[in-house]
Amino acid sequence: MHAMLNIAVRAARVAGRVITKAYGNPQNLEVESKSLHEFVTNVDRAAEEAIIATIQKSYPKHSIMAEESGIIVGEDADYQWVIDPLDGTTNFMRGIPHFCVSIALTVKGVTHHAAIYDPLRDELFTASRGAGAQLNGFRTRVAGAKNLEGTLLATGFPFRMKHILPDYQKVFASFFEEAADMRRAGSAALDLAYVACGRLDGYWEAGLNPWDTAAGVLLVRESGGMVTDFAGGMNYQKSGNIVAANQKVIQSMLIKMRKELPESLLD
Repeated sequence: MHAMLNIAVRAARVAGRVITKAYGNPQNLEVESKSLHEFVTNVDRAAEEAIIATIQKSYPKHSIMAEESGIIVGEDADYQWVIDPLDGTTNFMRGIPHFCVSIALTVKGVTHHAAIYDPLRDELFTASRGAGAQLNGFRTRVAGAKNLEGTLLATGFPFRMKHILPDYQKVFASFFEEAADMRRAGSAALDLAYVACGRLDGYWEAGLNPWDTAAGVLLVRESGGMVTDFAGGMNYQKSGNIVAANQKVIQSMLIKMRKELPESLLD
């Protein structure tokens, strides 16, 4: 394992212990509203502090982009750690056991290493650019579906962009005509990790942030999958609109999305 990936794994496990301990003691949970329908807890902040401390112990000059702390510009701006300390906060605060820690390292804007850790299931997803992806040490591959028929797809509803819901529902309905079933589990990072290891055939969502997707995108690509925006381009980091699947499934998804979505969501 690359030294920097090893630090990402160490930081993810440290944060996982913070989260797991808190999950067993819900009476100590403190919840604040960041914006409409979006929350942060004292556990998000404690986990993020633990991750940053672990990274800075080994790489004190690196920069950081973290969900709660924002951007910390280090002496070496070429290296930036992208951190979501608790992806699936709403699940966590309601006692739903589906959430994770997500950490990625970008070098000059390109993601080189990624770790997503589900502390309750003790599942560790890792990837390094050009070296493949793994789940608990075993190589991962995306599922082999040839089209949408019989697939299991996942999404997240656009709670930050409720005005696009009618268009989103059209896409959902179009996919559901062919797919076997749909999931909305509440963690974008785990959805991407599940596409990477073949548990899901495809995933799409609108309005995401870089810390939601940075690690998961590398996992999917290193598992043989593709990631695009809603138009099939590479603008998802700016738009926050993402699609992930194997090459054949993503082509089927994109064709349907182009038919159902307005131009404003295909930029």
